[in-house]
Amino acid sequence: MIQIVSHTPEENTKFAEANKNSGDYIHYVEFNPTYEALCRAYELDVKSHEKQDTKAAEKSDDTEKTVSWIDLLAYAAAKNGGKFGKNALSCVDEAAESLESGTSLEELTEGMEYFNYYEKAYTAVLGGMVGTFQEETEDGSMKEQYGLMAYSPIAEGFDYSSGDDFGSARSYGYNRPHLGHDMMGLIGTPIIAVESGYVEALGWNQYGGWRIGIRSFDRQRYYYYAHLRQDRPYAEGLKEGDIVTAGDVIGYMGHTGYSKKENVNNIEVVHLHFGMELVFDESQKESDNEIWINCYPLTEFLKKHRSAVTRDEKTKEWSRTTKICISEVEKQKAQ
Repeated sequence: MIQIVSHTPEENTKFAEANKNSGDYIHYVEFNPTYEALCRAYELDVKSHEKQDTKAAEKSDDTEKTVSWIDLLAYAAAKNGGKFGKNALSCVDEAAESLESGTSLEELTEGMEYFNYYEKAYTAVLGGMVGTFQEETEDGSMKEQYGLMAYSPIAEGFDYSSGDDFGSARSYGYNRPHLGHDMMGLIGTPIIAVESGYVEALGWNQYGGWRIGIRSFDRQRYYYYAHLRQDRPYAEGLKEGDIVTAGDVIGYMGHTGYSKKENVNNIEVVHLHFGMELVFDESQKESDNEIWINCYPLTEFLKKHRSAVTRDEKTKEWSRTTKICISEVEKQKAQ
């Protein structure tokens, strides 16, 4: 049975120690960066790339060093036992300033026993969310830019409410912790692919109702979207094995589930159950050793990037309005 608990910095250090020298893969992750820490680390990452681009355009010999938001967050975690308290933002700033001034990551983290563990763990969570991509402009051309490639699970223009409900009790079937984040809205609200990847699961699950499971290309993230709409839960034509691009409409909000019989609305409140499972080894998938993270701060952070959508009045289907081109998606499609 999976247990969800909150650990002290000392306990997190023990978990880091247990994983640090593991010969095969990570067995435990507690992802604690706050919304504020995610925003600060991301902003510093993007600013460093903008500075680099400016220097390159000026053909300056004084090239700028870029920073990675994952490294900044891992540094703060390693300094504070995995917790993000009052001094977390100053730790993020400290790391960025040192790296941009020329200090190498190895020099900065020398003697930090658990940095490598947190870097691997946080890369598993955030690895596909920031990078270089092309986005369609108003004149139809594609412009290269650097920034967020991940999207909120809820389309732009659709209201929803939510709170930090990870680990709360659930009783259907058996007593268990809630391994995701509920986002309450209206039936038919378009649901968005947070990250690009493969549709790994599609169909009915008695707990999640009509649901979709999408695996990231590096196979470390499994995104779970559940309780989709009765009768027409999915974007038209979506099937297992499909490649989806971050920002695509993949389905529609509903309240199906809690029934062995398919297509039943047994969930009282209309909402999307959104979850993220980390997979460092395939033996962890669908086992008692699954690693589900609290993605509430992450969904709050992703509010800054919601996919604009439009409706086809003939088919009643929603689709994204702005195209993006991600090199890894094109690479996967070509294989």
